[in-house]
Amino acid sequence: MSLVVKSVCKALERIAPLRLAEPWDKVGLIIESPVPRSDAKRVVLTIDLTTAVLEETLKVPTALVITYHPPLFQPITSLTLANPLQASLLKLSAAGTSVFCPHSSLDATWGGINDWLADGVMGPQKATAKVNILGEIKGEAGGVGRIVTLDEPIPIEELVQRVKKHLSLSQVDVGRPLTPKAIKTIAVCAGSGGSLLSGVDADVYFTGEMQHHDVLGAVARGRYVILCGHTNTERGYLPILAKKLSDALSELARDESSNGLSREERIEIEKHQLDIHISEADMHPLDRM
Repeated sequence: MSLVVKSVCKALERIAPLRLAEPWDKVGLIIESPVPRSDAKRVVLTIDLTTAVLEETLKVPTALVITYHPPLFQPITSLTLANPLQASLLKLSAAGTSVFCPHSSLDATWGGINDWLADGVMGPQKATAKVNILGEIKGEAGGVGRIVTLDEPIPIEELVQRVKKHLSLSQVDVGRPLTPKAIKTIAVCAGSGGSLLSGVDADVYFTGEMQHHDVLGAVARGRYVILCGHTNTERGYLPILAKKLSDALSELARDESSNGLSREERIEIEKHQLDIHISEADMHPLDRM
């Protein structure tokens, strides 16, 4: 394993321990290139490993792509160029680029994606609102979703404006119950939240997407539903992850404990001056026209 890949994997473990990932998830080092390039100083952050992201990555020597979503999810019996996702992995590996996926570990960790979403719904009430884990609590490191309790109720229109501002969106989809009510509790889940949010006692379900009948069921039970598009609830976190990764790598270079790098590796990684690059080609796959 190249020193860059080893160092970034250790840094990511400090940010979002892989033990926090859901049992069904495919996280960690997905592909380790057997031909790492000594001149590769770039680490690319993306939500999805699309063909556009692949082309962008191959233009600059890159040691590692950190793709939030797993590029391989279902079991496979072969890796071929006939499959576009598999082809991307093969081409990256041949170019000396490895691939890492944090996915649900980054959702669950404190300071991760769901906490970032919770910050957005709290708005000016952040100092007085309460945030608790929604779903399975995984020790002190975090848990799956979040539930936000505001100190004072607000109208749904105010909450929608907070969400749109936080996610830089001009429109979101809102499901409304038959009887309007003020909002005090918001259940939060990045990406696809239907299964996690189902039956949760909250005034609002805030997520990227839900199945049609899950939305109907929630609204029938008197909940509001705010849907923003799956990756729109995730992509805005990448600049925060870039800063966290930079800080974690700096800490790793100073860490003399047995959990860190060797003395020689610490000296070497400081010389690398890694370029942590947020993909410019990564975007929500659907346009509204």
